[in-house]
Amino acid sequence: MKRQTARTIDGERTAHPGVLQRFASEVRSGLAAQPKRLSCEFFYDREGSALFEQICELREYYLTRAETEILLAHASEISHHFPNGASVAELGSGSAVKTRILLSALLKNGPVRYVPIDVSSELLAETARRLLLEYPKLLVDPVADDYQQGLRHFAPSSPGPKLVLWLGSSIGNLDRPGAAEFLRGVRAILNPSDKVLVGIDLRKSPKLLERAYDDAAGVTAKFNLNLLARINREIGGNFDLDAFSHRVHYDEVKGRIEMYLESQRDQVVGIATLHQEFSFRAGERIHTENSYKYSLAEIDRLARAASLRLSHRWFDRAHLFSLNLFEGAQ
Repeated sequence: MKRQTARTIDGERTAHPGVLQRFASEVRSGLAAQPKRLSCEFFYDREGSALFEQICELREYYLTRAETEILLAHASEISHHFPNGASVAELGSGSAVKTRILLSALLKNGPVRYVPIDVSSELLAETARRLLLEYPKLLVDPVADDYQQGLRHFAPSSPGPKLVLWLGSSIGNLDRPGAAEFLRGVRAILNPSDKVLVGIDLRKSPKLLERAYDDAAGVTAKFNLNLLARINREIGGNFDLDAFSHRVHYDEVKGRIEMYLESQRDQVVGIATLHQEFSFRAGERIHTENSYKYSLAEIDRLARAASLRLSHRWFDRAHLFSLNLFEGAQ
């Protein structure tokens, strides 16, 4: 998807209507595939982003607490790599709650330009306005687009030291070769001295992992089902959300959480914008997300495959999660 600016308000770049066409196209191809699939990229509309904020507060969802703990303990240390300020791009920035910890530390050293990159233009606009109120000296330049296009905007317009943030273990949504390929692409548009800070969730007990993605309150189930609700809202679907259930499985060999939506009966679902109907058998699943978990050796292999050098690595006290600072391999 090419980044196209529709309008600018207080530095906001809003997404082009082509996003809706791409969503419709992805839904058509995903539901026609065998097995059926929907991309986790489309979780984060306004409703999905709000649900994810709720997930981050859940007792079972340790990831946010662990990463926040690391940032609180080490943001000052991280900022020492940028003694005169920096340009910071964040992939999938959301509401930038955790990012504020690092921005506060970086601003003590000098000027900071912050480029949040997210597919939700509405959330970006809200986040930018809040950050500007909280940090008057911060330059905020939001980009509503996919990661690659957002970084292509960021890199040439940021001549000074650069830091790319990829927090929340979002890297886990890519398979291992895909994660390495993506980081190679990030590395290719940065200078050798620039850095990439990546949150990576660690392998652990299946029980702990499955609880994190299937909480007792059912918030993650609502988040998953919101994909179908979004199809109903935006492209005229007639999904009955009560006819699908949230399913989670941890594949210990592959080291990944798998999320699905399972049809509870034989049914046919029409989507008006597509002028098409899709049949579901009872028990048939739509794959919506993978979340890969890493051992330390797998993180080291990831760095080598991406032509990056692991400069520093930090953990929370329980060693559930890792924050990894990469730079170009010499």
